[in-house]
Amino acid sequence: MKNAVVLLSGGMDSAVVVAIARAQGFAVHALSVRYGQRHTSELDAAARVAQSLGGVAHKTVHVDLRSIGGSALTDDIDVPEAGGPGIPVTYVPARNTIMLSVALGWAEVLGASDIFCGVNAVDYSGYPDCRPEFIEAFEKLANLATKAGVEGAGLRIHAPLLRLSKADIVREGMRLGVDFSQTVSCYQADDQGRACGHCDACRLRAAGFADAGVPDPTHYA
Repeated sequence: MKNAVVLLSGGMDSAVVVAIARAQGFAVHALSVRYGQRHTSELDAAARVAQSLGGVAHKTVHVDLRSIGGSALTDDIDVPEAGGPGIPVTYVPARNTIMLSVALGWAEVLGASDIFCGVNAVDYSGYPDCRPEFIEAFEKLANLATKAGVEGAGLRIHAPLLRLSKADIVREGMRLGVDFSQTVSCYQADDQGRACGHCDACRLRAAGFADAGVPDPTHYA
């Protein structure tokens, strides 16, 4: 089995990506990032998911994005309960760039040529670092900026959910045996991982299960 680094937040999308990477025959090295987010229940969920889906390793790296703030997830800014125009305040500046960079470093150490992430450009909150152009650009950067890219076989950034609807993600997860009740997607979940049911992440998640015709296993406060 070839090694792959898979970014694992503990949410439903990244759980499905772990399952996809495993189904493709990769030995999954799951990587979570404690970046100063509002709650850590999603990191607890990440540990559960990594174990239940057969990851060979799970690492949590600390990056203090709270020290720069600028987001409702890392600063004293209220999480909105209704969408609006433009990029929402739940966008964390450069988060996916930073997380993929950390994953890139670990991939080099492991000798892995493949990095998986759960970005989605269909049913999402409008973040600029969830677009196909971003993934393409980061893959080019990865192959320019690393020893593995210059002297090795090259690096590939996989975003298998990029063009799937939330309902399609639910269906794919069900097909691959993902236990969605283990995951936490809410922006402001409590210490037990129970969701608020009102934030953008909760609304997108609930709509995905409804559209897929699958009972919603989310634990709500």
